[in-house]
Amino acid sequence: MGRWLVLGGTRFLSRAVATAAVTRGHEVVCVARGHSGAVPAGAKLLAVDRDAPGALDPLRGEVFDAVVDVARMSLPWVRCALDVLGPTAPHWTFVSTISVYADSVTHGSGVDAGLVTPRTDETPTEDGEAYGPIKVASENAVRDAAGDRALIARAGLICGPDDGTDRFGYWPNRLARGGRAIVPGDLAQPAQIIDVRDLADWIVRSGEEHLVGTFDASGPRSTLGAVLDENADAVGAADLERVPVTPDALTAAGVQPWSGPRSLPLWLTPAEAGMLARDTAPAAAAGLRCRPVADTARAALEHEHVLGPDRPRKAGLTPAEESEVLTSLL
Repeated sequence: MGRWLVLGGTRFLSRAVATAAVTRGHEVVCVARGHSGAVPAGAKLLAVDRDAPGALDPLRGEVFDAVVDVARMSLPWVRCALDVLGPTAPHWTFVSTISVYADSVTHGSGVDAGLVTPRTDETPTEDGEAYGPIKVASENAVRDAAGDRALIARAGLICGPDDGTDRFGYWPNRLARGGRAIVPGDLAQPAQIIDVRDLADWIVRSGEEHLVGTFDASGPRSTLGAVLDENADAVGAADLERVPVTPDALTAAGVQPWSGPRSLPLWLTPAEAGMLARDTAPAAAAGLRCRPVADTARAALEHEHVLGPDRPRKAGLTPAEESEVLTSLL
């Protein structure tokens, strides 16, 4: 087995990658501050703040069989890692995002679709609008430094245990609670998810096999209705009654699509629906295997119970907000 470096390793996808690599017998070193949680059992933590100048210099000259970088919104992090580790790493995985695409309307597009303009300004920012542009610039840096050794995985909506966004998890939590549950009226809308465990397993196997290239890394194309059906079948309460509400009525009631306060997660406007309708057949052909949505729903509900199902959420309707909207529709 090999020696792996995971830039991260203490939460969600990077932790799942470290877990998968350890499970498959690799020696795993995780580079992180260590503030977000512990690395998986069997992995080693190198406590590093990647914002610090020369943060990765202690690794210069170290040899790893594979490097995985999940840097979210920091081009300097990506460039620094490539400078220190890129020359010697036989395989490099960079986790990008479907937010790199300029067209969010068209369904069925692939990795050859046009991208947003890269943001090469290295000034730190928390502006969500910069997410896609920073990832494009980061992809370009990876290709320049390790293109013939690099896998770029443009992840879709990542779901499952340890998800901190509250988007997918809202649904198993809400459907398990039962009663009258508001669902978006356009159930034919595209929906496409990837379980974090499946994406992590594919990343590790791809590193072992030296898979290179750019892929849209998500599950098969589906519909919102089918995803909600699988959630309901897996965890729905006996008294659950789904109440479809049209997009116009939701908007009139002040309900937002996708995420944030007073929202219905996974609901997308037509201008954004192509985001969850990518052509992921090439990734599937390259070995990306996806479990049933029901399995992800059960794991997400377990995570919801750990966090506390009645906590303040980053996405979704509170029971009071849902009741208010339902009352307004009567």
